[in-house]
Amino acid sequence: MPSTMDLIFLALLLTLVFTPLSVRLLGDAGIGWHIRTGQQILLTHAIPHVDPFSSSMPGKPWFAWEWLYDVIVGELDAIAGLNGVVWLTAIVIGAVFAWTFHLLLARRTNLLIALVLLLLASSASMIHFLARPHVVNWLFTLAWFWILDATERSCLHREAGLRSRWLWALPVLMLVWVNLHGGFLLGFALLGIYWLGSLWTWFNTNENRIEQALEKIAAGQRAWGLLWVGLASALASLVNPYGWKLHAHVYAYLSNRFLMDHIEEFQSPNFHGVAQKCFLLLLLITIGSLATRVRELRVSEVLTVLLAVYTALYSSRNIPVSSVLLVIIVGPLLPEISAGFFHRMSTVESELRGHLWPIVAVVATLLVAINHGRVGSGQWMDAHFDPARMPVEAVNALDHQKIDGPILTPDYWGGYMIYRLYPRARVAVDDRHDFYGADFFKLYLRMMHVDFGWDEFLQRYKPQYVLLPRESPLANMLMKTAGWKVVHLDEISMTFRREAARR
Repeated sequence: MPSTMDLIFLALLLTLVFTPLSVRLLGDAGIGWHIRTGQQILLTHAIPHVDPFSSSMPGKPWFAWEWLYDVIVGELDAIAGLNGVVWLTAIVIGAVFAWTFHLLLARRTNLLIALVLLLLASSASMIHFLARPHVVNWLFTLAWFWILDATERSCLHREAGLRSRWLWALPVLMLVWVNLHGGFLLGFALLGIYWLGSLWTWFNTNENRIEQALEKIAAGQRAWGLLWVGLASALASLVNPYGWKLHAHVYAYLSNRFLMDHIEEFQSPNFHGVAQKCFLLLLLITIGSLATRVRELRVSEVLTVLLAVYTALYSSRNIPVSSVLLVIIVGPLLPEISAGFFHRMSTVESELRGHLWPIVAVVATLLVAINHGRVGSGQWMDAHFDPARMPVEAVNALDHQKIDGPILTPDYWGGYMIYRLYPRARVAVDDRHDFYGADFFKLYLRMMHVDFGWDEFLQRYKPQYVLLPRESPLANMLMKTAGWKVVHLDEISMTFRREAARR
């Protein structure tokens, strides 16, 4: 019999795989260069240190900091096409929210409230339901938080749960996390929070009674343990293809004010959207709960709430992780509804074991993906790039012409171009903003907005083809500029070819 946790996982997996949402998962073209990077690694058996995709910066050093994720999706694409990539993404998203629900119940949250909070958290995260390595970051953050929080509760309150030795799983997780996504830095932030929480308990616990003395000793031992685990995790984070230079690169990227101010996902959320409104409601619930029952929280939990709120308000890309952390901490503070019935339901839920149905669903959907999405004569899976968002028709025409010259597109289409045309043609720009840098993007944005000196980018990097959204300012300008000819026109895009200069 499936538990509610199993049903949540099944609902997310099957919905994301077998409905038009599978196309929505491929709404970010960046997955294209991730797939091709992974396939290059599998082909050459080497992790790249120099960029292979760009025509504007050939030979420039490049940090493929998500190389392990790239290898996984590259292999899945080779085996099952984009259906395989969507399958993996759906599994990770389903696992994150099913596990979140399980943790809510484990922390004695009312079952109905847990379902409502989970609905809010998943709705707030919906805009980031994309086939990108950041979904793996959600899973690792949740695992990291679970270990830190469960071991602290079992240590300080003598509850049944994880023993302190589980903390040594964190360096092992870090060894994998650092090669999957740059969000591994969030793990150190959480580790620092729980270390400060242990120090706070140690400093502020009196020794008047034997129970307090034991609590003070336990807090001190935990602080030392976390310190050693943190050092081991820091060493584990150096086990990546770039060593300490990766940390310096990530810091330089995240501290670059120009890039942070001009990359949409790093900007503060716009609360006019539905997903953002769901997060705002979750934020109001958090504030109301803390106003009345903040004394019931440990210092580490309060600091985690502050971290979650700050990171989500600073950057919209942090909303999914922040939502998950907030609901887990706030859930137990909310008053119970129909306590008797839902308490019995929670008891039944806790007794269900095995998770047979999710395992069967994972295997079955993988087999469907490998079979090109077909079950019998029916097409059950059809993951593809949306032709209403991506220049599918224009790239089909370019691919038919066997072009081999450099091509310029908006950065948000660059990954799709790499997926379709690499290695025959290279792109002038894509969405690897950390690779191209602020100075490059200043010049690029001046061109895209047709500001003064807009043609400097074209003169410097000399793309042979330019593929643009049909109504973009640059497309209108090139139509009036000598030396450029329209070679393709459709409802989404226009393609220009550079004409040879006349003598």
